[in-house]
Amino acid sequence: MTVSADPRRQSRAARRALDLHTQRRHAAQVAARLGAERRFRRARRIAFYWPSDGELDVRPLMQRAWRAGKRCYLPVIRPFGRERRLWFLPWRPESRLRPNRFGIPEPRLRGEHPRLAWQLDLLLVPLVGFDAACHRLGMGGGYYDRSLAFRHRRKAWRGPRLIGIAHDCQRLERIEPCPWDVALDAVCTERCFYTPSPSPHRTI
Repeated sequence: MTVSADPRRQSRAARRALDLHTQRRHAAQVAARLGAERRFRRARRIAFYWPSDGELDVRPLMQRAWRAGKRCYLPVIRPFGRERRLWFLPWRPESRLRPNRFGIPEPRLRGEHPRLAWQLDLLLVPLVGFDAACHRLGMGGGYYDRSLAFRHRRKAWRGPRLIGIAHDCQRLERIEPCPWDVALDAVCTERCFYTPSPSPHRTI
C-alpha cells in the first residue's frame, strides 16, 4: 500500500485516543450492524481477531456468533517457515490463549486443526486505515495480504468474504493500492457499512 508514514501514525493515534466508554459503544454498534448483514448471517465459519492497539473490539460479535452455532476462528502466526502467513485456529469460550511475538493473544496449536483462509466463509480483518473504496492500510507486516494472495490467482474465487473492521475516525481520504494488496469486500464501522460499489457506503 502506497501511503506516507503520517496517515498511519495519525490513524493509530486517533483510535488509541478513544476512551473506554466510546470503545465499548463502537463495539456494540458494529456487532449490531454487522450481525444484521446477510453475509454474516449466512456464514458458518468466521475468522475474527483479538483487538490490540485501539482496534475495534469484535469480541461481542464473536460471542454472538458462538451462541448462534457458528464456528469461530482466530488468526495464528504460522510457526513454521519464513513467510509471514496466518493460520486460523478454532476459538471457543473456554479456549486458552497465549501471546504471540507481538503480544497479541492467540489460540494454542496443540490438539487443534488449523485452517487456511480459503477454507473459511468470512474473515473480519483489522486495519489501521481505510478509504471509501474499501482499500485497506494495515500495520505493514503483510500477514493478511500473503495469506489471502490466492485471491489474485483465482479472480472468480467466491470466498472467503473479507470485511474490514474499524472506527470511523480511521477513514482516510484516499489510499493508493499496491499490486499485492488484497481488496476488501466491505468495511464496517460504528457509523457506516462501506462497500466499493454500487453505492460507496450506507448507514443503518
